[in-house]
Amino acid sequence: MSKPPYLTLPAGAEALTLDTDRGPFAAYRAGRGERGTALLVPGFTGSKEDFIALLEPLAARGYAVVAVDGRGQYESAGPADEAAYHLEELAADLLAQARALGAGDGGVHLVGHSLGGLVSRAAVLRDAAPFASLTLMSSGPAAVHVDQQAQVKLLVDALAAADKETVWQAMRSMDPPEAPDARTPPEVADFLHRRWLATETAQLTTTGRQLLTEPDRVAHLAAVDLPKHVLSGEKDYAWPVEWLDEMAVRLPAHRTVIPAAEHSPNVDAPAATANALADFWDGRGRAQSRP
Repeated sequence: MSKPPYLTLPAGAEALTLDTDRGPFAAYRAGRGERGTALLVPGFTGSKEDFIALLEPLAARGYAVVAVDGRGQYESAGPADEAAYHLEELAADLLAQARALGAGDGGVHLVGHSLGGLVSRAAVLRDAAPFASLTLMSSGPAAVHVDQQAQVKLLVDALAAADKETVWQAMRSMDPPEAPDARTPPEVADFLHRRWLATETAQLTTTGRQLLTEPDRVAHLAAVDLPKHVLSGEKDYAWPVEWLDEMAVRLPAHRTVIPAAEHSPNVDAPAATANALADFWDGRGRAQSRP
């Protein structure tokens, strides 16, 4: 799971409720949006806090940035009904969020991290009109790598057999020891525990299965006339970097690899990630995003 480096909102950022025609969603917002608006969509077991280190640098580049908790994630309510978390339902939520942001004729720059990239892709395939661009961050062409499939299946099966607190304690017992200079701050560790318990079990199990079964829809996305960007770290445990390289060629999309980052470049190298996003939105590299 993504582990935010800190939890204090930067100056000028705020927590708010994004009201949409599909219900309210917990969100963070920063920036005035002189150059546009961006919507940041978190991944599996994630939340809006995963993007907290991107808010200030993206706002400084002139963008209004909104990071959301999806339906059933952390502070956004959701039912205990797996049907509510099917990919098309989550895509419909995302389209409602884009409409609520009211970015005007310019559209919303959409950024989906990991599972959030699969949801973002589904939303764009359903209706690309509300969007100015799509960035798939550490999100691949289809189901996750077989090694990661084993981890996700283990988690989904555990949630079917035990309560979330028991599963959490089991996960923590399998964590490797942290190096002294990389220890998680206590407040972040407490947050990760709270987020896990607050996220709806049906959301975790349904989206986990989606990571195991997602088909390759790259050809469908390539047919959508929208600037596209594939961004990742130098390593990725969910989708190998070479898969992401190939996907960028197939789309075709602008490709960015963030040095010294892995599956969560938004956390591992936020300054470089923010600059890469803003550069793409500013129009640099757009020629590579279209056939």
